[in-house]
Amino acid sequence: MSAPVLIFDSGVGGLSVARSLALRHPDIAQCYACDNAWLPYGLRDDVTLSERILAVCRAAVAACGAGALVIACNTASTLALDRLRATLSIPVIGTVPAIKPAALASRTRHIGLLATTATVNRPYTQDLIERFASDCRVSRVAADPLVVQAEAWLAGEEIDRDRVSRALAPLWQATALSPALDTVVLGCTHFPLLKPVLEALSPVPLGWVDSGDAIARRVADVASHCVGRRDGRCFTTAAADHLAAGFAEFGFTHPRRLALP
Repeated sequence: MSAPVLIFDSGVGGLSVARSLALRHPDIAQCYACDNAWLPYGLRDDVTLSERILAVCRAAVAACGAGALVIACNTASTLALDRLRATLSIPVIGTVPAIKPAALASRTRHIGLLATTATVNRPYTQDLIERFASDCRVSRVAADPLVVQAEAWLAGEEIDRDRVSRALAPLWQATALSPALDTVVLGCTHFPLLKPVLEALSPVPLGWVDSGDAIARRVADVASHCVGRRDGRCFTTAAADHLAAGFAEFGFTHPRRLALP
């Protein structure tokens, strides 16, 4: 069996990245790991969370014999990416909100950033805006309820469209401004899983941009050694039988509990 690419997230959001990677490079073997015992990460303090991310990622890399690691979580990338790169001997790819491609795509120069509260408020997000979208109006919308909706959807529950609409009300309002918002950054990996619903609820056609394709391209650049027979193992830090069918839809096996030190 080849050394697979390990996709890591706090929950099921990383499946959107796994899907992008599978579509672009179906010959690259994948494993998945999520720290669902600590979901959501945004409620934890940075120091404690950083140590937790390091411990879970090291254990998951060892469990699946990974040849590369994708941190498919903005919070985890911000807190632990440098330390993971310093301590692991394999390539480690992080995730950042797709501010740059959204700015390049926007015709009105008004973009939306749809993310969790933690990502919306972090200094690194402001730095991305200043570097790549300084000529754009950026409407930031913290939409934490969408994480809950994505997790519930993967567990087979119906999406609460009313709750989604309430969470996105500030975004819809921005489409009526001048200049009108025309492009939205899906700044949490959970959110692309809900894209069909977001498109259906939007009062106007919008461009939706996420980090999945950029991550897939980067993985192909650094993980050619991960090409080989399909893997599909899945690891979680808490019981996840209710997610088994959802994981299977993305090509992963029944989740098994990850042994932590």
